[in-house]
Amino acid sequence: MMFYQKNLSNGLTLIGESRDEALGTALGFFVRTGARDETPEISGISHFLEHMMFKGTKKRTALELTYDFGKLGAQANAYTTEENTVYYMTILPEYFADGIDIICDMLRSTFIQPEFDMEKKVILEEIALYQDKPHYVLYEKALNSFFGQHPAGNSVLGTSVSVNNITREQMLTYFQSRYSPSNMVFGVAGCFDWDNFCQKAEEYCGSWKNYQAQRELSKHTPQVSQSIIKKKDLQLSHVCLLASSPSAQHKYKYHAQVLAMILGDVTGSKAYWQLVDTGLADEASIDANEMDGTGCVMGYASTEPKNLDKVTEILKNIMLSARDFSDADLERAKTKLKTRIALSGENSTRRLMAIGTKWIYNQKYEALDHELAVIGNITKSDILDMLSEFDFIPTTEMRLVGES
Repeated sequence: MMFYQKNLSNGLTLIGESRDEALGTALGFFVRTGARDETPEISGISHFLEHMMFKGTKKRTALELTYDFGKLGAQANAYTTEENTVYYMTILPEYFADGIDIICDMLRSTFIQPEFDMEKKVILEEIALYQDKPHYVLYEKALNSFFGQHPAGNSVLGTSVSVNNITREQMLTYFQSRYSPSNMVFGVAGCFDWDNFCQKAEEYCGSWKNYQAQRELSKHTPQVSQSIIKKKDLQLSHVCLLASSPSAQHKYKYHAQVLAMILGDVTGSKAYWQLVDTGLADEASIDANEMDGTGCVMGYASTEPKNLDKVTEILKNIMLSARDFSDADLERAKTKLKTRIALSGENSTRRLMAIGTKWIYNQKYEALDHELAVIGNITKSDILDMLSEFDFIPTTEMRLVGES
């Protein structure tokens, strides 16, 4: 693998990781903006804006964009999180130049009013749909409760009220304040010619105007709370436990991932053996989520209502016993994590996601071999050192139960 990096004069960062034997080429824009950069009045605008990027430019209508993607056989999509908005496509290498043309053009949406009005209805339907998904409802409300006033707990979708009130003018203002070239990364992975990529990026993106796009990275104090949400027609009960975890910039981020795998991987973990294998829980997991300047570890389980108290207690005790693991547990978890990362390295799209996200957070490249070596060198002593700073003790507990 070979890594390349260059900055255009307007601040847009270009990165690339080439693999000559790759059969595909992945292209993508990573924008450092998401729910945490919104105010309550425009909650959900980042996700709404993501949808609008597919709705037409000065060169192409929404239908023409769809047709042009299809003509290349492109696998194209986008997603929005609390912190980032990502647009990506995977194509055959021979369509590289055409792919750059389309994805760069797509990032210059004209936000046509009729398309804006139509897509708003789609978003409102999506919000209503997600309210029927227990896991999503619990996840969103638990994050909000854990982070409190900290923006990392903001809702990605927003509310039906906030989205319904968003105007085209507000979206234009948000776009012009957040989609600055210096707040974006344009990446490529797989089989490609770097010089050609830079030339095309300069041609299509070099004239984009640069401006300041700040993000406040305030310190987060974990909120202490216990709460219950009631919802009609639930067959299972759900619980979520949250504790602090290392940020995406922290030296212990991989340590937290390894420990979370020991405690709550979907197979072969403490949570699996004590909750799923025993039949007490339908699902159980513990995951470490590193974020920009902060992070959280989340324990989750779903179970029959009669078992909720018992399942919650077991899940909590697993997190409280984070220091209690063997060398064999550690080696097994490291092997599983390294295997997943290594296998993802065979896929151009996944490598694009890895290098783009890491650059957004840390402004540096992390080679696959280096990443695997860092994980392989983690010791039990290292994890215990991490636990002296991030103890994995949950401070927020939220349950989702059926209305009786």
